[in-house]
Amino acid sequence: MKINLFFNLILLLPFAGLSQYQKNVELLDHWFSDTIITNSSQVRYSSCWAFEQEGKEYGVIGSTEGSHFFELTAENKFRFIDFVQGRFVSAQAITREFKNFGTYLYASCDEGPSSLQIIDLSYLPDSVQLVADYRNELFGKVHNLFVDEKNKLLYATLVTPVVNNTESSMVPLRVFSLESPVAPTLLWEGPSDISEVHDLFVRDNLAILNCGFNGIRVYDFTNPSAPVYLNNLTIYQQQGYNHQGWLAPNNETYVFADETAGLKIKKANLNSDFSIQIQHYFGTENEPYDKTPHNIQCTNEFAFVAYYNDGLRIYDLRYNPPKEIAAYDTYLDDDLTNGFSMWGAWGVHALLPSGRILVSDRNNGFFLFDFDRNFFLNQTQTSSFSAYPNPSSTSESFVVRSYEDNITDFDISIYAATGQLISNESISNQSFVEVDTKIVSGCYFLKIVYANYLGERVEEVLRILKD
Repeated sequence: MKINLFFNLILLLPFAGLSQYQKNVELLDHWFSDTIITNSSQVRYSSCWAFEQEGKEYGVIGSTEGSHFFELTAENKFRFIDFVQGRFVSAQAITREFKNFGTYLYASCDEGPSSLQIIDLSYLPDSVQLVADYRNELFGKVHNLFVDEKNKLLYATLVTPVVNNTESSMVPLRVFSLESPVAPTLLWEGPSDISEVHDLFVRDNLAILNCGFNGIRVYDFTNPSAPVYLNNLTIYQQQGYNHQGWLAPNNETYVFADETAGLKIKKANLNSDFSIQIQHYFGTENEPYDKTPHNIQCTNEFAFVAYYNDGLRIYDLRYNPPKEIAAYDTYLDDDLTNGFSMWGAWGVHALLPSGRILVSDRNNGFFLFDFDRNFFLNQTQTSSFSAYPNPSSTSESFVVRSYEDNITDFDISIYAATGQLISNESISNQSFVEVDTKIVSGCYFLKIVYANYLGERVEEVLRILKD
């Protein structure tokens, strides 16, 4: 966030004119349509996904009616591009998932007479084209998808095949070759000793399977027709329905969540023997009712969580336990909630080249956020606040930031060395602020006023040099 201290701070108004809980993220744009089929719980949307193609970034969100495609413009807006209707259109079509491979997007649905749809993205930014719609012995209802692009493999979970127009028994996991992207070839299905694989993460043939009440399994899919079992985590503290997880790029930090109200997110270590060892538990407070984390993506430093009723939550994984550093609540509790903690934020995508973040909310649609990671990656403060660069040129802005981002409400005032007040401003729901001051070279003092954890008024003064 950047402010000019000679003017009032202007905040982007949240969607529908309602006040949201917001910290260290900026809402760039929001898309919602009330014409889409909904059920009695006002659920219209499910998962989201994002991808980059020829220098442009795109997002897709699932609804009860199908798949909605958007360009994420340079002006940080949603530009609607196209819509692909699902085979099953109904208020009960509440679970659509997406993954991309090259210029193709794979779309699944887990309700009704659904199918696997393959959508050609090569016509972007103008349109997309549905090129295959499979409801047969390979695909029917599919709960989740994952693509290992490097090895050209599509993983599909909880597949209900259709044989002679009749649904067969559900298969926990199927693996397909994408050598022909529009005609996936079945290579393997299993495991045969458990009833479900809800979701999974795959990198370089290493697959971590989220198996519901059977915990986690780890497999080597170097030979995708004959995967090798490596290890598992079947019993652990704060265990519920093992839902989804993400392996950080360092291939060591694995963050996962159980889709069970009241249970925390788990930060774990993937050991050299492929065992998973939980190190820390973290998440939002279970007030005024138990909360439920849903979907997660990770970098080495941050975990980005779609936290159902609590919206987007961003945690710094360098702290133990991980610390919440940013948030935006996309769902406001109301009479519909009644203690049920699975409305609101469903999907999150935070790995685009631009760093922009997408969140899909079951009730409230598509959200586009900005989160400035560099402010949190360059943390060297040793006192309550710091300012940098210091010294700075007269034409250069500087950043004021609280140590470890602990303080998010404070007043800042700039004084000349003579004691003259230059400017002052109040900051809220933000642990850092970029200050753009039109002042000549010299020595200035920055007074910061905030309340400590006891509610006591605290003043801190920093010396600022302008060259």
